[in-house]
Amino acid sequence: MMFKTATALLIFMSLNAGAYAQTKIEYPQTRKVEQSDDYHGTKISDPYRWLEDDNSAETKAWVEAQNKVTFDYLNQIPERAKIKARLTELWNYERYSAPFKQGGKYFYTKNDGLQNQSVWYVAESAGDKGRVLLDPNTLSKDGTVALNGSSISDDGKLLAYGLSSSGSDWIEWRFKNVETGEDMADVLKDIKFSGASWTKDGKGVFYSRFPATDEKAKLTSLNYNQKIYYHKLGTPQSEDGLIYERADDKEMGVGGGVTEDGKYLIVYVSKGTSPKNQIYYKDLSKPDSQVLPLIDKFESSYGFIGNDGSMFYFLTDKDASHGRVVAVDVSKQDKEWKEIIPEGRETLGDVNFVNNQFIGNYLKDAYTQIRIYDIKGKFLRNVELSGIGTAGGFGGKRDDTETFYTFSSYATPPTIYRYDMKTGKSEVFRKAGVKINPGDYEVKQIKYKSKDGTEVPMLIVYKKGLKMDGMNPTLLYGYGGFNISLTPSFSVSRLAWMEMGGVFAVANLRGGGEYGKEWHESAIKTKRQNAFDDFIAAAEYLISAKYTSPKKLAIQGGSNGGLLVGAVLNQRPELFGAALPAVGVMDMLRFNKFTAGRYWTSDYGSPDNPEEFAAIYKYSPLHNLKKGTKYPAVLVTTADHDDRVVPAHSFKYAATLQESQGGDAPVLIRIETKAGHGAGKPTSKQIEEIADIYGFLMKNLEMKTN
Repeated sequence: MMFKTATALLIFMSLNAGAYAQTKIEYPQTRKVEQSDDYHGTKISDPYRWLEDDNSAETKAWVEAQNKVTFDYLNQIPERAKIKARLTELWNYERYSAPFKQGGKYFYTKNDGLQNQSVWYVAESAGDKGRVLLDPNTLSKDGTVALNGSSISDDGKLLAYGLSSSGSDWIEWRFKNVETGEDMADVLKDIKFSGASWTKDGKGVFYSRFPATDEKAKLTSLNYNQKIYYHKLGTPQSEDGLIYERADDKEMGVGGGVTEDGKYLIVYVSKGTSPKNQIYYKDLSKPDSQVLPLIDKFESSYGFIGNDGSMFYFLTDKDASHGRVVAVDVSKQDKEWKEIIPEGRETLGDVNFVNNQFIGNYLKDAYTQIRIYDIKGKFLRNVELSGIGTAGGFGGKRDDTETFYTFSSYATPPTIYRYDMKTGKSEVFRKAGVKINPGDYEVKQIKYKSKDGTEVPMLIVYKKGLKMDGMNPTLLYGYGGFNISLTPSFSVSRLAWMEMGGVFAVANLRGGGEYGKEWHESAIKTKRQNAFDDFIAAAEYLISAKYTSPKKLAIQGGSNGGLLVGAVLNQRPELFGAALPAVGVMDMLRFNKFTAGRYWTSDYGSPDNPEEFAAIYKYSPLHNLKKGTKYPAVLVTTADHDDRVVPAHSFKYAATLQESQGGDAPVLIRIETKAGHGAGKPTSKQIEEIADIYGFLMKNLEMKTN
């Protein structure tokens, strides 16, 4: 049965309210082992340590048993199928990426609607439909092989593209002739967290790789000693030349990119996920030139914008928490730095260099503002945008006079604009074909006070006419870490939630990048509790302002956001009706022992440091569950191929929470197969997962009409 309106769906739900009665769930018995570790004199047990072995038959059997319980539960929710049908209907719209120009050709991606992966096209002109260049959907039957990086040679004749399988961070880079569509024999392996940057002559690429990893340990083992290599097309990878390494510290990450004029290789050196980095460079016009230091200390962040010969332009937060543009002439011995665009009141998140002008992408209270400056830093104009939303794109070369950008918001589907750099005029280039009237929705931004009095912004969106009586099902989303900003963007899944009568709210917590360096650093390491306090205060605001009530409020977050949900759930279980921690970092005492976990100590601190251990142990989701506590309904989601946050985090957390639950609300874990941390997940899997989540919320938030 299909419902033509959300009202009809909700009326049906109210007539079938009996379907929401909770039934006793028999969880799989999870074996315990005698395992304890000594952390600076504190002994801590870890009875589910065996679940860290993702290759063991016992772990696989546990996964199968947990999924059976979860899907038996979800299958009894009658609305789940209807939600999936509606999501499928909403998702089925034609959508494009903003095109970019290279070698006189235009490149863009397109999805017909329900294709698992978007398809790459190449066209001779911006308005031309063009032809298919690469269709990832042909590379696997279930859409689990995804494009994970691409790079076009300067003349537009060659494509380097990265492929990842089943959501893994590991990438294989391959090469294709743009004119003929033929693949070359070259394949580059043992790569993650790296692009491929072409030399000016198109004969090869610079890329970063790790030493070869044992296949059985590839999804869990730590990765050290990343190095930059040069690959010449037509030669085996074993002959690739080593360009740069950091033998002094195996934990350092290194990456390189060629400047637009082809004269220099810019080398980035990082440690962890901290924005603070080092910058080195190599003169490519001299074959035997050394890689020279420009910034050799981890004090601030530097992002290369472009160059005018030996004059290099950078976006930096050195002496500017909100960011500024600076320049340095690397040919000069004294390397004197010059300010081009000074720090402003808003956070400067990105800068592009097009038509010899700087395009500054600023954040004002977590939404986009675009400003244009000349090469000397003189302000020229603003780019007028269509309200509170997110704009991105603005790619191009130094001498291009046009660029393209995409604008969207929670109630505004993506629209692609062509922008004339000479006249400052924006023209609609393509619109997403979603059948939605933005005027039907209310998008507002408020500021609330956190525990210590800090003002935190929150965006709230819902269908107009919704009565604020404290009874609206509300989904509160947060992240709060790694200098990442949550900005308003369009999502059909959020649209479906609002159709169901739900309120959607996003809190811009400390730890993110919305207000620059200080905002980020105010919730790292021993200050992590500030992000949790901000999230709790957001929930309290939504309740006090009558948007919702505790039994109608759900919290959601993924990765670092999953940690956020787990920590807050432990601290204030009575404040929520449901919780949705996704691919979360739940075991804060062992996160640094797997894959990319070691990178995160720059934000979290390290359990190996006594002072940081004390702070971490206080909030670690796994270690602060208390037996007999009445926790709300919890649906943990993870995936078997997640090699960013290994699924053992969620496995151990779910087993412990099931044992600890002192109430009747369900504690379930949904474990996706042939999927990873989220990137590249096929459309079909996304729809299925969201339908399961919304079905779970419908049942446990008792979503029905009066």
